[in-house]
Amino acid sequence: MRDETEGRLRYWGAWLLHSVRGRATLIAVAVSASISVVALFLILVLAREYATERSWDVAGRAMDRVARTVHTGGDPAKAVRGGERVQIVDTGGTVLYASETLRGRAPLIGPLSARTQVVIDRRTCPQALHDQCVWLTGVRVETGTFGRPVIVIAANRPPTLVHGVLLTLALLPVLLLMIAAIGWWTWRSVGLALVPIEAIRQEVAHINASGTGARVPVPNTHGEIQELAETVNDTLARLDESANRERRFISDASHDLRNPISGLHTRLDALLQEDDDFDWRAEVGEALNDTERLNEIVTDLLELSRLDARAPAPVENVDLAALVGREVGRRPSRVPIRPHLENGAHVIANPLRLTRVLGNLLSNAERHALSSVEVTVRADDGSAVLEVADDGSGIAEDQRERVFERFARLPESRRRDPSGTGLGLPIAREIAESYGGTLRIEDSARGAHFVLRLPLAVPEPAATSN
Repeated sequence: MRDETEGRLRYWGAWLLHSVRGRATLIAVAVSASISVVALFLILVLAREYATERSWDVAGRAMDRVARTVHTGGDPAKAVRGGERVQIVDTGGTVLYASETLRGRAPLIGPLSARTQVVIDRRTCPQALHDQCVWLTGVRVETGTFGRPVIVIAANRPPTLVHGVLLTLALLPVLLLMIAAIGWWTWRSVGLALVPIEAIRQEVAHINASGTGARVPVPNTHGEIQELAETVNDTLARLDESANRERRFISDASHDLRNPISGLHTRLDALLQEDDDFDWRAEVGEALNDTERLNEIVTDLLELSRLDARAPAPVENVDLAALVGREVGRRPSRVPIRPHLENGAHVIANPLRLTRVLGNLLSNAERHALSSVEVTVRADDGSAVLEVADDGSGIAEDQRERVFERFARLPESRRRDPSGTGLGLPIAREIAESYGGTLRIEDSARGAHFVLRLPLAVPEPAATSN
């Protein structure tokens, strides 16, 4: 039982020290306690100053009133009000008059002080008052009621409550109650603020257990917690999209890989059944075509994997017009390719990947062109633009985004190139976006019009000679 209690205490202690709620409460209590200590000290100082000033004022007014009466030859007893402590002594220290509260007491000052002092203004604890501390104020009156020089003295004791210890004991419960209230309010406020976060945590835990598709609740707080929930939901949406794309990718890849593998298996199995004198060269040629298609699919899949992983590739300043001119010049083509190349279109990219983008776009254009392909390179409003247009049947507007989906192939594309993988255009777009660019199909009078835009390279500053 004792071990269990100690374990719980350790758990709650660790939780209090490491949780946001516990740390916020501890910090609030520590800060409020520090402020309370400073405030208590200031209150004590101010109270002492106030008590001193008040005592001096009360004693001074009583002394001034009695001194004027004595100076004019009046009866000092008539100038004393109830409860005031007033004493009149001569220069020898003999008490000539004492108010009722000091009657029968020894003189508050000694003979030496009575002979030499003109004004008295100090705090003292005389034996006549049994060492009770009072504020003394007095003045010397040369002539008057008593016919000789006297000292009129008034004494006043500060209120008991303003004594340091008593005032501290009186204020301490109030300060402790205030600190406890601040701690409770902080604990409650932080707890209420964390309720939506706990709901988000529970929902995310439920999503982890049950799979994708759900979303966390979004509190209407118009603050950081609402933004957190919205960000989590955006992340979950991207994860859902990524998971769905991965499932489609695996399904499509399996389908496209299955066809050449099945064809290769069928041909090899049929060859094993033939006689020894069978002319197998044609069948082996078809099998080789199947292996080449498999190699193309695997190569495209590896390239997509690198692009999805944002695998770094060395980049350099590439003259897009020069690159297109070289590739078009050495490329055999079914139809003429007409380049229109302008200087000044420089980009920061990997030349091999740009060559692949150009190759994929040209292959697609050649496949559908009737008589020619137009290739244009120019600089336009901060972008390097590469346009590839053919004069084929074109692509319907509602199908323009579908051709950039992985393994997606339109019926005409399947008819013109049954062995295609459907990965060329998706790879081209992924490469364009990896360099901060875009690849779209835009309107044209005839055929398909692909437009690649990449940010222009910032020109290097010219070297200055000394």
